[in-house]
Amino acid sequence: MLALIGGSGLYSLEGLEIEEQLVLDTPFGKPSTAISRGIYQGQSILFLPRHGVAHQFLPHEVNYRANIFALKKLGATKVFSISAAGSLRDDIRPGDLALVSQYFDHTRGQRQQTFFGQGLSAHIATANPCCPALSADIVDAASCIDQHLHTEKTYACVEGPRLGTRAESHFLRGAANCDLVGMTNVPEAFLAREAQMAYCSICLVTDYDCWMDNSSQHASMDQFFATYGAALTKAQALLATLIRSPLRDTPQAIRHSLENAMLTPPQNMNAEQRQWFKILCL
Repeated sequence: MLALIGGSGLYSLEGLEIEEQLVLDTPFGKPSTAISRGIYQGQSILFLPRHGVAHQFLPHEVNYRANIFALKKLGATKVFSISAAGSLRDDIRPGDLALVSQYFDHTRGQRQQTFFGQGLSAHIATANPCCPALSADIVDAASCIDQHLHTEKTYACVEGPRLGTRAESHFLRGAANCDLVGMTNVPEAFLAREAQMAYCSICLVTDYDCWMDNSSQHASMDQFFATYGAALTKAQALLATLIRSPLRDTPQAIRHSLENAMLTPPQNMNAEQRQWFKILCL
């Protein structure tokens, strides 16, 4: 099953025939809000607004672990994320869509980055954090509707909630060689890999961050509102096309990513750890 995580401005999914609103608690706390299970374009999907229905959670306040765990428990095997981002490249313009392939973690350690710890050790491989099969499906869907889509882009995740300085922006586009900057895809993408789920993120480009000399192009809420709506319409058309098409199988390296990642022997897990670990292994 495909799960959609909606970012800023996407708190409900137009056209989703909601069958259930599921309020879950998890071993990692509560998700951002109730998860909608319903029919979209003839297919069963799950929908979760990342920031809550009233955008009450700042990026560092989102309970990413609870969100991913709850989606996995409800049967999701693939996650399609929609996020706002700033552009660090001239050719990625406000209003464009960009598909992420790599992440640079520039957060500050405030976020719970992993399901593991507290006596349970694992080191998940994330050299290629986004699912190549789901990425190919997204590219095909974009091509089907002639939607221009930037691909193979690197996303720098910053802590927020403040917008960045010019020094930070130049570092991310220069030394770190990033193409996009946002606040939400980390640790979400890495937790999805720990949960053995395919993960891809479409970024809705809202501004040029603040690296340009022309300050009128810098990130601001005015810039966000001016460009986000049109980009969101494009992303929803892409999603609708994606859903109507058969999706490729997730590679075994992702679906069984925990097999070679665990260090703690199963017999050393306590009863609670065994219970939630079993969910991740589904």
